[in-house]
Amino acid sequence: MRRSLLLLLGTLFLVAGCGGGNPRVTWTVAGQESTVGPAQYCDIKLRDCTNDEQAKASLAVPAGAAVEISVPSEVSEAPWSVVFAYVGPDGQQTTGRSPVFTPKAQESYTLTLPEPGDTLQTAQVQLLGVAPVANPDSGELEFPTRATWLLVAQR
Repeated sequence: MRRSLLLLLGTLFLVAGCGGGNPRVTWTVAGQESTVGPAQYCDIKLRDCTNDEQAKASLAVPAGAAVEISVPSEVSEAPWSVVFAYVGPDGQQTTGRSPVFTPKAQESYTLTLPEPGDTLQTAQVQLLGVAPVANPDSGELEFPTRATWLLVAQR
């Protein structure tokens, strides 16, 4: 009985110790910094997923400001990219995507919008999962996303 209790306590300790272990991404804009956990995080097979609607960075991002993004090795050891949405000086909303970074290639990225008057709305680090697949309707490659970290720009 005592051995079973010790085994159970040991298991609970390991689970509790790993519970907060999801990787965290750091967003930096003009000296402001915010480090957050994932808004969505799945296992490598994309079967066991968790969502956290409160997990988002919120920083003031002036028009034309660069956003420094730092990811931990748990992210950079796999393919990852940054997806973003912004509004141009003409009020038109546009989306964009960074290159897909290959495993172990880099742990940071500077997001700079195309024009100085562009204003960032959101940015998202995407940890990519299994190999890309072709969309049967469009023929374009789709990259299954295993985890996401979100920045919501404030004015």
